[in-house]
Amino acid sequence: MRVASKSAKGLHAMNDATDDDWLELIPDEVAETPARAGAWTIAVIDDDPAVHEGTRYALAGYSLDGRGLDILSAHSAQEARALLAERRDVAIVLLDVVMETDDAGLRLVDYIRRELREETVRIILRTGQPGQAPERRVIVDYDINDYKAKTELTADKLFTSLTAALRAYQQLRRLDETRRGLEIIIDAAPMLLDHKSMQRLAEGVLTQVASLLNVDCAGILVLREDERDHKREGGFSVLAGSGLYGGYVGRDPGWPLDPGIQPLVEQAFAARRHSFGDGLSTLYVQTASGSEIVALIDTDRPLSDTDRALITLLAGRLSVAFDNVILYERLQRANVTLEQRVVERTAELIRANRRLDMQRSDLRRANSLKTEILGTIAHDLKNPLSVILGRSEMLTDLIGLDPGEPSGSEQARAAMRTQVDHIRTSATRLIDMIDSLMADAMNDALDITLRREPVDLAGLAREVCEANRPLADSKGQSLTLDLAAPLHLCGDAERLREAFDNLVSNAIKYSYPGGAITVSVREEGGDYVCAVADQGPGLSPEDAGRLFGRYQRLSAKPTGGEGSTGLGLSIVKRIAELHGGRAEAFSDGPGRGAVFSMRFPKETVGLV
Repeated sequence: MRVASKSAKGLHAMNDATDDDWLELIPDEVAETPARAGAWTIAVIDDDPAVHEGTRYALAGYSLDGRGLDILSAHSAQEARALLAERRDVAIVLLDVVMETDDAGLRLVDYIRRELREETVRIILRTGQPGQAPERRVIVDYDINDYKAKTELTADKLFTSLTAALRAYQQLRRLDETRRGLEIIIDAAPMLLDHKSMQRLAEGVLTQVASLLNVDCAGILVLREDERDHKREGGFSVLAGSGLYGGYVGRDPGWPLDPGIQPLVEQAFAARRHSFGDGLSTLYVQTASGSEIVALIDTDRPLSDTDRALITLLAGRLSVAFDNVILYERLQRANVTLEQRVVERTAELIRANRRLDMQRSDLRRANSLKTEILGTIAHDLKNPLSVILGRSEMLTDLIGLDPGEPSGSEQARAAMRTQVDHIRTSATRLIDMIDSLMADAMNDALDITLRREPVDLAGLAREVCEANRPLADSKGQSLTLDLAAPLHLCGDAERLREAFDNLVSNAIKYSYPGGAITVSVREEGGDYVCAVADQGPGLSPEDAGRLFGRYQRLSAKPTGGEGSTGLGLSIVKRIAELHGGRAEAFSDGPGRGAVFSMRFPKETVGLV
């Protein structure tokens, strides 16, 4: 292809050729190649395609410090905005002035500097119409780094301008990295916790100060601890040193310093203020913990006001780190004391636990004795009560043997029968209470052991129902069985029978005369479920918090004048839990019956 070189927006021959009419470009020789890793990124921004092609041709094979070029192209200022916002690694911008508008390029400079805040990227302004953007005004008003007319920008001059701009960019990047590294060090200072890390930070900071201020710099940091904390005479210690003062760190003894700097450090501690000299400067900082720091900075030139402000800020930030170190050491000493107190307190707790274990053993023995005594008393009371109950039944039979007696005798006999009924009723209630007390004693025992034997839950439910059927018949209630095939549980048959009996007798006791009661044993969701459903008064919301509690009476009342100790459901719960299960109750509300059940997980029924 052939490109006219005289166009106002064209590119002058960059190979110093004498042919002013045409510059022949062979596409095959300048085809774009992928950018190598680490290549310098430059952006060509011009609305003339010939400029892009000529620039690529002129810079083909360019290399600086072993790095080639990655050339990006934008054909308008608007396109360049999007490109530069996406690619933040651009080092050089070769920028045309006149594109969409007469000042599109200059507006783009403002966008780069003000909105993108790219201060390190180098901008080389190239214009084919110098009169449209006068050089002096542009240099004064805009932050650009070079100004070239396209007619003077030959290949050699482009090479020279690009190399100088890349060198400047490289130096600015290094300075920016140094600045950012220093900021990171300063921000990290408050996180330090020991002298070793503090020394590393201080040495790094002293080195960074030399790089940032562009001076040969050495320094030393001296700490004087608070009088309550220091153990050395005077409390002085050298925390860090760099350059010719590096040997002070770890030196034994570290104090006093050499005669050349000792008076300056002492004077700074005495005056408690900063002092800046032609070569030696001292900064004084007092920390919040009461300690004092003096930093001595040795430079090869006087520090400017900006330099002084920077190192003063640095010293202030480092004081926070020093405080952390000092406070951390105090914390360590407090921890040692605390650890000793913890050891002593632990020993006391061990002794207290031993005393508690002995008391617990005593209580277990006392509880066992109480249970034994209670069982004995209940047994001894039950025997004579059984005799009284038997004799009262005999009296009842005797009263009704001779119906031929006079009417007066019949009245006396009726009165005797009434009294005998009272005796029998009271004796029956007393026996029931004794049975409950014996069961409650079992509930209180901490070392209950179950007899492990196979128990057919369905067969057990059948036995309990047959034993309670006369009570149900006396109230006109139907007692129905819904039993599955034999379901065997490894447990205590007597305890399980007692729990079953409590559920069935409760259903009879609280159900209305003529009601229906259903006893079921089934396998449900991997559990064995023993349930008793009634059509009694149901459960109220207040009952929910009292279910299965000891000595708790629910809102329903026995329907046949029976007595209640409030222990039945708590005994059911205890026996179910001893067998690895749980007791449950469900009701649709007052007057709608209830279902009380025991649920035993199938996977645990053989492990009890």
